Amino acid sequence: MEKGTKPDYLATVDVDPKSPTYSQVIHRLHMAEPGDELHHLGWNACSSCRGQTGRPTHSFIVAPGVLSGNIHIIDVKSDPKAPKLHKTIPGPEILSKVGAALPHTTHCAPDELIMSFMGSGTAKDGFKPEGAGFVSFDPRTFEIKRRWEAGPKAPTFGYDFWYQLRHDVMISSEWGDPDCFTKGFNPGHVSEGKYGNKLYVWNFKDHTLKQEIDLGAGAIPLEVRFLHNPEKPVAFTGCALSSEMIQITPKSDGQWAAKCVIKVDPIPVTGWALPHMPGLITDFLISMDDRFLYLSNWLHGDVRQYDLSGEEPKLVGQFFVGGSMKRGGPVKRTDGEEQPEALVVKGVEIQGGAQMVQLSLDGKRLYVSTSLFSSWDKQFYPDMATRGAQMIQLDVDTEKGGLTLNPDFLVDFGQEPDGPVLCHEMRLPGGDCTSDIFL
Repeated sequence: MEKGTKPDYLATVDVDPKSPTYSQVIHRLHMAEPGDELHHLGWNACSSCRGQTGRPTHSFIVAPGVLSGNIHIIDVKSDPKAPKLHKTIPGPEILSKVGAALPHTTHCAPDELIMSFMGSGTAKDGFKPEGAGFVSFDPRTFEIKRRWEAGPKAPTFGYDFWYQLRHDVMISSEWGDPDCFTKGFNPGHVSEGKYGNKLYVWNFKDHTLKQEIDLGAGAIPLEVRFLHNPEKPVAFTGCALSSEMIQITPKSDGQWAAKCVIKVDPIPVTGWALPHMPGLITDFLISMDDRFLYLSNWLHGDVRQYDLSGEEPKLVGQFFVGGSMKRGGPVKRTDGEEQPEALVVKGVEIQGGAQMVQLSLDGKRLYVSTSLFSSWDKQFYPDMATRGAQMIQLDVDTEKGGLTLNPDFLVDFGQEPDGPVLCHEMRLPGGDCTSDIFL
């Protein structure tokens, strides 16, 4: 959660339809000081780390503050309905010990926690991309161990990653120069090389960078996910600006190849910053059975469901969650196609567009939040920045495909006790489709 000069907080939401507090925030755990920009959340141990002494599975949420660099360790096991702060690793300590700032993704590994960092510096003195990479933490004490990567090669920028131990591979992505993206989006920075266009393929066992895959200028590859089946060496990444889903698979020579398998075409418009509006794929996930892929187009505003069981992904479901093209707004399509109506749930008009997605383990409930990053929210959806973001739930047809709104579920973060806030990442107790890696 982000709101001006007040501390961010972890909100606990009741998702049990039989509960009297269904679809409500039932607890708020505030951080000690403002300025975190809580963004992505990880676990101390996922399903692959069960049975390890002193490392209870899904017991602590790891909540990095992108702008502060602070890493908050939150106990969600003692009382799942009222999490409490267990420990905070100060950002300045991490910066001084391993030269890293702007923490993003956390994944547990068999003997460590691995966290990606997008650069170095501080919010006060400025950020820079040097220092982007990974840091290893002790999975029990949460102490800083060392830089994770080895060897002379390093990524230009940082963002997300996923690994497959059976194939001795980790793939990471990059957002861009933090001095740029933390302040909002300037299209001119793309041609200046300030935004990422590469995937990085790592040897997982020796922590060395062995391949860079160029996806084209302005791609901005963000989230990375492998199929959950650890036997299958198939990964995907969502490219934000080019609005493409890229599939990554190994070649016979040991290198990895990337190909576009889904393309969201830009839409010609008036009343917007550019003559063509990209979908801006900012999140996606793969169902636990590896059958469906769900992606969000933050600017177009829709969530899409693709069936992965055939030769190529097939679109089988689509639902519009706000977006920049909703009818009645300043943006007009110039290709003659229809624009969606504004989405209203329980009397509340949804602000922003489809952003983070999270799927229940049975694949039947897809949760969607609408905030991306506070500076980008203020730029692209100023009404959401002042009125607050929302979290909704879509019902999923797991047989034929299809997405429909659950009209009874809405968490309106515009009505929080201390005023409107922005909501982002969602985690489910016991694990979920965007955090658990199987060995």
